[in-house]
Amino acid sequence: MEFEAFKKVAATVLGMDPDEIEMDMTFLTDLGADSLDLYQIFVGVEEETGLQIPTEGLDKITTVREAVKWIQKARSPL
Repeated sequence: MEFEAFKKVAATVLGMDPDEIEMDMTFLTDLGADSLDLYQIFVGVEEETGLQIPTEGLDKITTVREAVKWIQKARSPL
């Protein structure tokens, strides 16, 4: 569920087809996304899912897989 929400929002922000986004892609190299794009994606995922996703540390996320894990962590905090 998190991956699908992420793909939908990321595709909109980055102007691409959601089916092109894969878990092992990097934001900078594969998707051409910068830190502002990533922030916009997470804000969009918050709106899409109703989750509160912490933004502190987003600058450390480099792959789609890491971003999805970040969203999953927000869904079920420890």
